[in-house]
Amino acid sequence: MSKKITILGAGNVGATIAYTLTQGSLASEIVLIDINRAKAEGEAMDIIQGAPFSTPLNIYAGDYSDAAGSDIVIITSGIGRKPGQSRLELASINANLMAEIAPKIASYCPNAVYIIVSNPVDVLTYAFIKYSGLPASQIIGSGTMLDTARLRSMVAGRLSISAKNIHAYVFGEHGDSSAFPWSVTSVIGMDFHEYCRSIQHYTDEQTEVFLRGIEKDVRDAGGEIIKRKGATYYAISACVSSIAKAIFSSNHSVLTVSTLAHNRYGIREDVCLSLPCILGPKGIVREVDPPLKDDELKAVQNSAKVLRNTLDQVGL
Repeated sequence: MSKKITILGAGNVGATIAYTLTQGSLASEIVLIDINRAKAEGEAMDIIQGAPFSTPLNIYAGDYSDAAGSDIVIITSGIGRKPGQSRLELASINANLMAEIAPKIASYCPNAVYIIVSNPVDVLTYAFIKYSGLPASQIIGSGTMLDTARLRSMVAGRLSISAKNIHAYVFGEHGDSSAFPWSVTSVIGMDFHEYCRSIQHYTDEQTEVFLRGIEKDVRDAGGEIIKRKGATYYAISACVSSIAKAIFSSNHSVLTVSTLAHNRYGIREDVCLSLPCILGPKGIVREVDPPLKDDELKAVQNSAKVLRNTLDQVGL
């Protein structure tokens, strides 16, 4: 069965997502839409010329009307954070852009599942829900999928074990207030703290130092990459591809994506943040709330307060 994906924004992130989707054979048709039409055309031409080495597909530059009939729409439009620019300034500019984009694309693709990638992703996921008028279940922010991937990668590297044997998650904001629920982390089926104690022979104090170090490295990861190469786009593209695969395959994977909190974990604020969800062809299928320790629960609730404060300042 043919699958159609539209990507808004053909910059580094949007173009790399298009390429990653092509290599994963996740769509038979991909539409690239960008204010710079020539850039979108060039990216499509570059990708399609490699098609003989992958599954055949049709990828081309288009406009909003070409998005009609899309199963998934991926939003990467927006500006990146500039040196000296505050997160609030970035949020305000990109939220205004979302106010323009959301109703326009929703009118052509009312039944699509939307994946919001633009930053700050939690704020813009909320903005898209508000401005599009579509059911919140159809709108998913990439959220802490990237943070979770970074967490698993870093734990795997430090323990010298495959990331496939590690189940670990980051909840809350894709940002400084992210929460690390270590109590739901496991390695080869063992409780993480028990693994550190029995297999790594860490003392409890050494384990805590280990965890705090990883948390800092995960939070700093994006900045470290930007410092060296100017932008991040490979890992987030893999994350978005994984979200698209979960939507299309209905494989009941549990992913940490940004959605409306719906009073989960006692969150009273009207916000979008990342918590475990199961995805399917129509978006959010089911929410999964593993029990948290008191300090972890407070960290998630604090993340919601931080995000609500940003939304208030932006006027959302």
